[in-house]
Amino acid sequence: MDVTGKRVSIIGAGKSGIAAAELLKREGAEVLLSELGRIGEKEVLSLQEKQIRFEEAGHSENVCDADFCIISPGIPPSALVVKTMQARGIPLYSEIEIASCFCKARIVGITGTDGKTTTATLVHRICEEDGLQQGYRSYSVGNIGVPFASMVREMNSADVAVVELSSYQLERCFTFRPDVAVLTNISPDHLDRYEHDMQLYADAKFRIFMNQSGNDTLVYNSDDSLLRAHFSGAADRFPFSILPFGKEPAPEGGVDRRLVLLDGDSIVVRQASGEERLLGTSEFLKKSFRGRHNISNVLAAVAAARALGIKNDSICSALREFRGVEHRQEFVKTINGADWVNDSKATNINAMRQAIEAVPSTALLIAGGRDKGNDYDSIADLVRNKVSLLIAIGESKAKIASFFDGIVALKVAASLEEAVLFASEAVLPGQTVLFSPGCASFDMFKNFEERGQCFKQCVHRLPL
Repeated sequence: MDVTGKRVSIIGAGKSGIAAAELLKREGAEVLLSELGRIGEKEVLSLQEKQIRFEEAGHSENVCDADFCIISPGIPPSALVVKTMQARGIPLYSEIEIASCFCKARIVGITGTDGKTTTATLVHRICEEDGLQQGYRSYSVGNIGVPFASMVREMNSADVAVVELSSYQLERCFTFRPDVAVLTNISPDHLDRYEHDMQLYADAKFRIFMNQSGNDTLVYNSDDSLLRAHFSGAADRFPFSILPFGKEPAPEGGVDRRLVLLDGDSIVVRQASGEERLLGTSEFLKKSFRGRHNISNVLAAVAAARALGIKNDSICSALREFRGVEHRQEFVKTINGADWVNDSKATNINAMRQAIEAVPSTALLIAGGRDKGNDYDSIADLVRNKVSLLIAIGESKAKIASFFDGIVALKVAASLEEAVLFASEAVLPGQTVLFSPGCASFDMFKNFEERGQCFKQCVHRLPL
């Protein structure tokens, strides 16, 4: 992609916006970085040093003097600046789209409602293990926290870019084409952005494979009813290879098309020469990485690795050594016989359900934050049977308390710190205190990482 002399506006000075600005500046574009709020002092000094034009505290008319624009994924389609640019016919792209145009490496794109961060981390670790033997590097980028644009110039054709993708990032992708695309699952989330229409949300996820061709592979979770229905009989409808995985038994009477699956306690790969056992679940599931949902994440990672041509030794070695991902059902500490678990990344109901199911006994659940249109009906019975006390926090605490009144014992806390204190006073040996908000973090915190760090700090301050 030749951007020499192109005028580019970048809306949003977060990590991905700044990374895109730096990449395009180095490639010869005339860049204007525009931020509605304030840009940090450190970032301002860096932009000045790199001679990147920027503005803050509002978007001026200058942003419309552009050949194309890059929009931060956090800026909704309804934003005035987006509407203005669309009305003037200015093409709008995501940082992922632009970075991919400069990418020489093989790309593994991973999206889904839940499990994408864990799956992306697993694939990255497997590629790192294999890369040590085969002489290539693996890069973990995208929604996982490292902008694609910040690393893309370092990559060569032998390397692998493992790109975690949110629906927001995919909305503005038009030519992005992963060599391997992974769909972990699709369940209700972000419906406030998608007009409470699940199909609009699913369509954004499906953009991950829209440009794939004959040499590419799509990996999808056949346990997910929406994905199973969408790809049923897909062999004749799509030009790329399709590799389904699943941990649940195939539907009775249907054709079992899964190529990576759970057979009893074993991960099995089907190939032309027969079935091949890789390893048992007891070899990778542990206190820091537990829950049946994580078997699905492992199956997805195995399928992606096999699509890349990675051998079993590297796959199994990486899986055996894996200890989980921070803020994803992260074991924090055992205090007086009770485990404390940080699941701050759980920003929707399905993730909360998976976390509750993974608790080996009963849980004291801390939940709440900024509601995204949550419907708690689907977990009401699970909470009734598995949770001894629900402590509600954040903007959604009144909604949570109202729904679960009469289902479970309730407390409402004014802060996360107070919620941890309430839990410490009520928890019994053998129970688990689970912080799984089921909501976004933006009511009280900058992001889910900051929220998770706060929870862990509160736990570590508790007396032993």
